[in-house]
Amino acid sequence: MTQTNDLGTFLKHRRAAVSPADHGISVRGGRRVSGLRREEIAHLAGVSVAYYTRLEQGSSTNASEQVLEALAKVLMLDEPERAHLKDLNGARPAVKLRRPKAESAPEPMLDLLAAMPQVPALLLGRRNDILAWNQLGHQLLGCHLHFDAPLNPATRPSTTRMLFLDSQTRAQEGQWEHYAGTHVAFLRMLSGRYPEDRDLAELIGELMMRSSEFAEFWASTKVRECSFGQRILHHPQAGTIELTYHVLSQPAFPDYRVEFYTTEADSPSRLAINTLSGR
Repeated sequence: MTQTNDLGTFLKHRRAAVSPADHGISVRGGRRVSGLRREEIAHLAGVSVAYYTRLEQGSSTNASEQVLEALAKVLMLDEPERAHLKDLNGARPAVKLRRPKAESAPEPMLDLLAAMPQVPALLLGRRNDILAWNQLGHQLLGCHLHFDAPLNPATRPSTTRMLFLDSQTRAQEGQWEHYAGTHVAFLRMLSGRYPEDRDLAELIGELMMRSSEFAEFWASTKVRECSFGQRILHHPQAGTIELTYHVLSQPAFPDYRVEFYTTEADSPSRLAINTLSGR
């Protein structure tokens, strides 16, 4: 799939999600399409129907900033969706995929990981591969995997593959459908940000073939930034744990991020984390 076609697909799905009533359009009788019609989008955004149709069909690229802002307003996009729209805009008809360099954990971010031994934490790369984790992060999320697995690119765990293809990871996810949908929405945003990444494209293609649920989430075209949220785990040793995840990134290393997990003070979940840490 080319990035240009992704733009058309994204516009169609978002158009279908907007009710005519959201823009004061009265509806009489049946409608052949859900959401807004192309001519309604074009009128509200101040562009011709022919031009908007070309955008959806992928025959026009490089829409101006003003057009993008108008479309984003009409389609009621949030900030991650607006960023994704801009990533998809101006795509070449065919993107040449390139094999990126193997990821290696930046020392400053490893230092950050080492500085939080009492908090479950892991270092993630661009494609959600685990490049490193501290002992508590390993115990919480990958106790069935070898601690040194992230050191070798051939055995490096992928949080995306784990979520959809690893039975233990899936079994301990307390709100799997919600978390998996959020995860795929973030992955779709990455695909627009890094359209030439062959490894990312192959990861998406693999999961489309191996998981019908992944394919269903992907087809929704939802995008989302994942920097903070809630997660519930049914841990095989520590029981049910309610967590808040946080993501830290550094401008010097934009493709890498530290994800760490906190629990409410004096809660059963905090006690469970203390048990995992041996305290």
